[in-house]
Amino acid sequence: MTIATTDYDHFRDYRMGVVNAEGIDLNWLNLGHHECFARFTANREFDLSELSFAKFATQVTREDSDIIGLPVVCSRLFRFSAFYVNKKSKIRTVMDLKGKKVGSPEWAHSAAVYMRGWMHNDMGVKLTDVHWVQAGANAPGRKEKVELHLPKGLTLTRVADKSLSELLAAGEIDCAIIARPPTCFLEGHPDVERLFPNYHEMEEEYYERTKVWPIMHIIAMRKRILDEHPWASRNLYNAFLESKRRSIERLLDPAVSRYPLAWLSTYARTMRDMFGGDPFPYGIEENRPTWEQMALYTYQQGIAHRQFRPEEIFPEGIMTKVVI
Repeated sequence: MTIATTDYDHFRDYRMGVVNAEGIDLNWLNLGHHECFARFTANREFDLSELSFAKFATQVTREDSDIIGLPVVCSRLFRFSAFYVNKKSKIRTVMDLKGKKVGSPEWAHSAAVYMRGWMHNDMGVKLTDVHWVQAGANAPGRKEKVELHLPKGLTLTRVADKSLSELLAAGEIDCAIIARPPTCFLEGHPDVERLFPNYHEMEEEYYERTKVWPIMHIIAMRKRILDEHPWASRNLYNAFLESKRRSIERLLDPAVSRYPLAWLSTYARTMRDMFGGDPFPYGIEENRPTWEQMALYTYQQGIAHRQFRPEEIFPEGIMTKVVI
C-alpha cells in the first residue's frame, strides 16, 4: 500500500522499518501536508494519507463514503495562539469580533474550525455575528478542497488576489485565525499582534476544564482496503502506536532525545503528567471529548454532512483489547 504523510518523529520508526505492521508493506511518501490533502481529496492518489480532520469530516460523512479513519493522530495543537488582529481595529476580547471581518485560509481549516466552534458555543460570538473571509495564508489563490453547506445567514467572502497576511496588515480584515503565524506578524508589522498573548495559560485551563486536546490531522484510509483485508486496520494501528511509544520514550529521556534542547525532556515529563501519562494519545476512548467536539463543530459549520459518532468513522472493532 502507498501512504503519504509529513515526516513526524512519532511516525519515523514505522516509516524507516524499525517497526512493522504484520502482513503489510508500505510505500511511504514524505510530502508536505497540504500536498497530501490536495492529492488525496481530489484524486485518492494514496491508499492511506494524512488528512486534515475537518476535511476528513466532510468526506467520511458523505453518503456511501469511500474512506474511513484510523484513530492515529498526525498533528494536534491548541489554537488560542492562532488569533492575529490589527491593532487599529481595537479588538481586546473575543466579544469584540462581533461585526468584524475575520479571515481563515479555508473554511474547512481545522484550526479555524476549533476556534470558530469555541466562539460560537462557549463565548456567545455566533457564526452569523462575523463577516468571514477566505484567502491564502501568506500567498493568494488558495481554494477550498471540499464541498460546504454553509449555515443559513452566514457571510463568507472569498478573496483570490490577496493573502490573509496582506489583508490583515492593511486593515482590510480585522482578525485572522491561522495555524501558523502570518508573515506580517513574523516580520514585526507594527499594527499586527496576537489577540491572546497569554494563550499558553488559556490552553492549559481549557484542557483542564474540557479534556479536549485538539486534533488537526489524522490518517485516512480507502475503505476498499478494509473490505478486502479486515485485519489490516488493526495491524496498521498497532504499528503506529508502537512507533509513537518509541518516539515518546526518546523524548522523555535526555540521553537519547533527537532534539538538542536543554530542558525539552523536563517539559515533556510535565506534559506527560498533565495528560494522564500519555502526552500524545491515540485511540477512540482516549480522545472521545475531542472526536465528539469536532463532530459537533464541523456539523454546525456546514462542513460535515451530519454529526457523526466517533465509532462511525473508524473500523469496527479496531480498539478491541487483547489480554494475555
